[in-house]
Amino acid sequence: MAAPYFEFSDRLASRSHSPRGQYERWGKRALDLVLVLAMLPVALPVMLLCLGLAALSVGNPIYGQMRVGQNGRLFRMWKIRTMRRDADRSLTRILQDDPVLADEWKRNQKLRNDPRVTRIGGLLRRTSLDELPQLLNVALGQMSLVGPRPFLPEQRDLYDAQPGAAAYYAMRPGLTGLWQVGPRNDTIFAKRVRADRLYADRVSLRTDLGIIWRTILAVLRATGL
Repeated sequence: MAAPYFEFSDRLASRSHSPRGQYERWGKRALDLVLVLAMLPVALPVMLLCLGLAALSVGNPIYGQMRVGQNGRLFRMWKIRTMRRDADRSLTRILQDDPVLADEWKRNQKLRNDPRVTRIGGLLRRTSLDELPQLLNVALGQMSLVGPRPFLPEQRDLYDAQPGAAAYYAMRPGLTGLWQVGPRNDTIFAKRVRADRLYADRVSLRTDLGIIWRTILAVLRATGL
């Protein structure tokens, strides 16, 4: 999947872009609302089914986590719970006990084979269905369908230390984005920041539709977001 990502990135880099054009000012938000409303008849029953499966596995199936949004404002991002209930507390212990996982987390801020994920949670992640509640975040204007993936408050210093990190704060974070349709777990955290900066420099309707299409293909292939 890496090759399409870099080919798509190269095409983005070759385009000219006018900062804060009409699409960025109002078109992007209009696209979000139209697509969310169009998806609801299918997304809502699927989400309810997934919530039921997650409830059988972990109890409370809804998981809200604070993330850094546009202009640095914090908001609660919603997901279907895919990890054990003690996931946040157990992460420190896992990283202390396993130097290999600790190094992976330091580089990527993510674990490819996270031991905290339940069996049902693994299925929801591979199909990206755990992200469906974020349609509410999009409807509320806290997120966009396409944009940089929102990071945790404790990752702010790590993110801000990367060149071009300021581009993130000018945008609504996305349910999907350039990083999501690329290698994701195969990239270091610095490349995630680079993808966000590249997207910020080339926002357009064509770019967003291209990313949405690649996201649909990733969901159908069950490669996760």
